[in-house]
Amino acid sequence: MIKKGIILAGGSGTRLHPTTLATSKQLLPVFDKPMIYYSLSTLLLAGIRQILIISTPADLPQYRRLFHDGSHLGITISYAEQPTPDGLAQAFLIGETWIAGEACALVLGDNFIHGDHLSTLLSAAASRPEGATVFAYQVRDAERYGVVSFNADGKAIRIIEKPVRPESAWAVTGLYFYDARVTELAKTIKPSARGELEITDLNQLYLVEGTLHVEKLGRGTAWLDAGTPDSLLQAATFVQTIQTRQGNLVGCPEEVAYRMGFIDAAMLRENAKAIGKTELGRILTEIADGLHP
Repeated sequence: MIKKGIILAGGSGTRLHPTTLATSKQLLPVFDKPMIYYSLSTLLLAGIRQILIISTPADLPQYRRLFHDGSHLGITISYAEQPTPDGLAQAFLIGETWIAGEACALVLGDNFIHGDHLSTLLSAAASRPEGATVFAYQVRDAERYGVVSFNADGKAIRIIEKPVRPESAWAVTGLYFYDARVTELAKTIKPSARGELEITDLNQLYLVEGTLHVEKLGRGTAWLDAGTPDSLLQAATFVQTIQTRQGNLVGCPEEVAYRMGFIDAAMLRENAKAIGKTELGRILTEIADGLHP
């Protein structure tokens, strides 16, 4: 069972300038919560309680103020600096000491996944004793992502990073689960033509040896890369629609921690109180009091 997870929240957020000239992209609001809340909630849904947040030296203090040590969520949160953005696979080199040779998950701080049965898929991925698991989602602009191709039997056969002519419409999302070999394998990756340690190259290593599991996310799941003004607005509108129409919270780590049994009702009330007199705080209080399904 994977117990550790990294949230990569570095970078300069150039696609969201000028807003991100003043603050970290992953702290921008997606409706009523910071963007990073959604990534953290995803890891908590997988049962992961040891979290490492990697960000720039300038932005790390903001994350410390937001999350502290994570004890209010019944988890432990550590922090590490990424001085320069040299590729997603760099996260395992930066976090090597913290990972300590164990299996580890990675989620990008600007990725948003929501859907039915998601917790079941995440738990299954975290429970695999060996290999790696990635999630694929159909998109219209596959050339922006790592693209996975399948053979006639539906088996993944190739992953290509940002292909000019994508072989399929299946993009690899920013959520990855790896076995205990991940750090050593990451060390073997060479910088790509654009000078980065590509996560696609790491995934390809597992694919070649036949231990990469690719889970397709169907129509009942939404995946958004909230890294552009358009996608940020789309994510916010999606969350607003779900929460307003259904009354269910989306991407709220306080609620997820309570549902997963990491904290009790009393701690949830304290978290709601800390949030203040907001709609989110009100709903969390109702959940703690058993007045909300």
